[in-house]
Amino acid sequence: MVRLTFPMLTSLLRSFAFSFPAALVILAVTGHMAMTNETALASDKKPDMRKHKGRGMDMSCMADMNGVDMSAMGPSMAAMDCHMYITPLRPAKPGDEEKAKAVVAAVRASMEKYKDYRKAIADGYIQANPKVKQPQYHFNNEAYGREADSHFDPTKPTSLLYIETPTQRFKLEGVTFTARPSATEDELNERIPLSVAHWHKHINFCGAPADRVAEYHGAHPKFGMFGSIHTKAACDAEHGTFIPTMFTWMIHVFPYEDDSKEVFSMNDDVAHVR
Repeated sequence: MVRLTFPMLTSLLRSFAFSFPAALVILAVTGHMAMTNETALASDKKPDMRKHKGRGMDMSCMADMNGVDMSAMGPSMAAMDCHMYITPLRPAKPGDEEKAKAVVAAVRASMEKYKDYRKAIADGYIQANPKVKQPQYHFNNEAYGREADSHFDPTKPTSLLYIETPTQRFKLEGVTFTARPSATEDELNERIPLSVAHWHKHINFCGAPADRVAEYHGAHPKFGMFGSIHTKAACDAEHGTFIPTMFTWMIHVFPYEDDSKEVFSMNDDVAHVR
């Protein structure tokens, strides 16, 4: 399985949600294939998801969505319908809800000090794409990301999520936890029960050939996380680089929300803090 290293994840983890193609760095089977920094920082705006909706929903992708209500995901995530795998909701078992609540409580307590982003930096969190204005800012901790591959500690999230408000440059709203791409769903269930929340990972990525990177953009892109290509055969036909799994498993936790569905929301297009 091809996997992005954590330093690459650090710069990418949030990039795709506001301009994935513009910040793309691919780890190909034979090595690294990267865009220039100038290209990576070329856009500071979210893509207009109305453009991507125009290609129509490919029903062959729906099996990977496992019946998740796409309207609850927000347009940024929903536009990646062919490039998402979401864990199915499991039947609730005794103790699941309590276990999830305990995780949320631990997250809320441990992230309290990080309301001051300078304390996050002091503890090893590094802002991704610091020169790019974003709707949500990821501060990523490489050491915690490595630890998360093998075990789960709710007090050590891989990423802290901040938004900008009219009065505050970085206002903390939540965290992201990760797990290695090869982790089983049973392992994910042990961390945060799958009867309560969905983990997700990004799949079926077709990297554009070097002379066609402009095709990540536009109303009907073929390549990238918003692209129509989502099979190896189609990617090979376009001379692209197919990556079955991008990034790690991940899950967002927004502990300041009251509704449990919003606590584990997959909608990054709205603020999750009052």
